[in-house]
Amino acid sequence: MSSLFIRNGRLMDPAQNLDSPGHLLIEQGKIAAWGPDVVAPADVTVFDATGLVVAPGFIDLHVHLREPGQTHKETIATGTAAAAAGGFTAVCCMPNTAPVNDSPLVTRFILDRVKESASVRVYPIGAITKGLQGEVLAEIGGMREVGIVAISDDGHSVSNAQVMRRAMEYARDFNLPVTDHCENKDLAAGGIMNEGLYSTLLGLRGMTRAAEEVDVARDIVLSELTGAHVHIAHLSTAGSVEMVRWAQSRGVRITCEVTPHHFSLTEAATDGFNTNAKMNPPLRTERDVAALLEALADGTVGAIATDHAPHCGTEKDQDFENAPFGILGLESALSLALDRLYHSRKVGLMRLVELFSTGPARLFNLPGGSLKVGEPGDVTIFDLEKPVTLKVSEWRSKSRNSPFEGWELKGGPVATVVGGVRVF
Repeated sequence: MSSLFIRNGRLMDPAQNLDSPGHLLIEQGKIAAWGPDVVAPADVTVFDATGLVVAPGFIDLHVHLREPGQTHKETIATGTAAAAAGGFTAVCCMPNTAPVNDSPLVTRFILDRVKESASVRVYPIGAITKGLQGEVLAEIGGMREVGIVAISDDGHSVSNAQVMRRAMEYARDFNLPVTDHCENKDLAAGGIMNEGLYSTLLGLRGMTRAAEEVDVARDIVLSELTGAHVHIAHLSTAGSVEMVRWAQSRGVRITCEVTPHHFSLTEAATDGFNTNAKMNPPLRTERDVAALLEALADGTVGAIATDHAPHCGTEKDQDFENAPFGILGLESALSLALDRLYHSRKVGLMRLVELFSTGPARLFNLPGGSLKVGEPGDVTIFDLEKPVTLKVSEWRSKSRNSPFEGWELKGGPVATVVGGVRVF
């Protein structure tokens, strides 16, 4: 906890409909005051934010920190350093660790490691089922007592609808969101990229969009039945967007997130068997990207989340069939969003900040997401005009699997503040 005076910034807070020049004071790790007339106390650290946007700290709802068990790909230390460099003050870490975060013991281990090595706040997400096997419910109540903020089987869809129904009922009673990777395994049929033109051209097994959409429809029905809050991870198809929008109009507790790679790339990025463009759900078509952009703008989507999924070079440097799904996201997300959403006039700046801060905080009932007095002193400071060339080799992450190497973008993070302490 520390004190910091941020002067001459463009203060932007969707929670207060605030977009105004002024100063921001953080004392003892909390927002103490903001406005044009705030005066810096004696001996306080001063950060000059002239020409910069000062926003509530960005929160990523979908990150793989790989610890415990897969520290050759990422650690809590390297992953949170990457988050800080990307402008994120908090991340929610997925449970597909080794061992799986399906018990209070593993949750405690993660939180202990966070205390030792994390640069930003970390909120664990617990498993829905033991071992991510989709059969027996994990120790949801016990993990909730220790500190999980949601439950998910991450890259594994819970195919048994009765198990998913019971999970939703438990989650509702514990006031936890259920984050679902919607992929019907029977329809996915082992597909490794989007079923369409490029899967045909490359001679690779395609995954039909129906694999996602069937499970989205099921989750909508079960959410309405149970009253649980269901959050659809990495929404990727136009059909899924239409169903979520329809469900929300009926008052069903369905929310969703979209990743920067799904609104910035299409299946064409896989041309040449580019394994850095292999992800799940797969990259889709221009029609799907257009639907995601519309949903980001109109409020259907509640958050931008990275699905940061580090893999070491030897894993990605093999044939497309055997390379793992997933790409890095933490250190490119903000620049991609500013360039592809704000500067292209697809999404307004206030809405963009909401998607990174106020929205995620609200969806998972997390601290922060606002510059209101008394809120945590977590702040993301960024430059709308800063030229950015993505250089993956210089990133803080332990891995290098990104299809964005060399991309030249407009806008990026300048400083990240957690509890009044500048961590980047």
